[in-house]
Amino acid sequence: MTTMTPLTPYLKSRLPKVGTTIFTVMSALAAEHKAVNLGQGFPDFDCDPALVDAVTQTMQAGHNQYPPMPGVPALRQAMATKMQALYGLNCDPATEITVTAGATQAILTALLAVVHPGDEVIVLEPCYDSYVPNIELAGGVPVRVPLTPGTFRPDFDRIAAAMTSRTRAILINSPHNPSGTVWSAADMQRLQDLLAPTDVLLISDEVYEHMVFDGQHHQSAARFPGLAARAFIVSSFGKTYHVTGWKVGTVVAPAALTAEFRKVHQFNVFTVNTPMQHALASYMANPAPYLELSDFYQRKRDLFREGLAATRFRMLAGEGTYFQCVDISSLAVPERELPEGDFCQWLTKEIGVAAIPLSAFYGDGFDQRVVRFCFAKQDDTLREALKRLARL
Repeated sequence: MTTMTPLTPYLKSRLPKVGTTIFTVMSALAAEHKAVNLGQGFPDFDCDPALVDAVTQTMQAGHNQYPPMPGVPALRQAMATKMQALYGLNCDPATEITVTAGATQAILTALLAVVHPGDEVIVLEPCYDSYVPNIELAGGVPVRVPLTPGTFRPDFDRIAAAMTSRTRAILINSPHNPSGTVWSAADMQRLQDLLAPTDVLLISDEVYEHMVFDGQHHQSAARFPGLAARAFIVSSFGKTYHVTGWKVGTVVAPAALTAEFRKVHQFNVFTVNTPMQHALASYMANPAPYLELSDFYQRKRDLFREGLAATRFRMLAGEGTYFQCVDISSLAVPERELPEGDFCQWLTKEIGVAAIPLSAFYGDGFDQRVVRFCFAKQDDTLREALKRLARL
């Protein structure tokens, strides 16, 4: 009898350019060197205990089986109420709101629902690292348009120049990860005017909608009828309620778009965690937690920026999100000349603070001497990080 060596068949990758994400790399490096991890974007503090209690109560009440495919009706109604109250959008929770397994799944599902092989999708760089692989998985062609370096504001002339007869959608993100830039009402109006004569769809990633500072207001696509009529508006309970590990979000879209979205959703994840949905629905009866979130994070931003002011980092404007970007070119250490990625590794190993290079958010690794810190941390965590960064 001939003994054959087991053979694993060759697999042609659907995503040949994708490796381990920078977030995984830097978090592992931070743990190895006992650094303060201001890299990956998640809180190091707990959510409201009342929300955890609500999950326990819903499980004890027997809400442990499949919910309806589009989501628990009470949660969809709570979202409809919020969209009307905050943005003036009347949407039908039965046909225009879907509960998703987080925002990343929501964006992938939207792309799979509307993008056909060869369709072009405009992405504005720097952008969250899932966008381009999602487009490619859908068979689409990513068209990268840079935001203005330094300010990271949209360049509508370049966006207009990138639009062709093959453009199927544009993906925007405000408040913006990684830069913290917030689109203005004028920006959104300009986008509405640009898209008006086209059939281009909009995917609007608004997961940081409740983290807008200095008296500004989040300009949701829901506020602009010409955008709302063509948009998938993506929100995240994980970001809003400090429960990123729950992976629960929503997509609001017109009924015709939602119908196509749900066709993919039902064969993608089908449904989303039942007890979390019931708990979130009851918790949303009180709007204070999300209405007060901007003030909560602005205090952390201000604490962090005050400490950074004692260093040679040059702070970029932090208008929203829980990220602060800094320019490293004026530091007094020779490592400032390193590429951003190498600098972040040095910062983690030698200074004991982990950050993320902005070049990781560009397809071509564009390096502009800027790194990103996350300040969604306990005040003591931020103070310890600032103590270490003060060496610079």
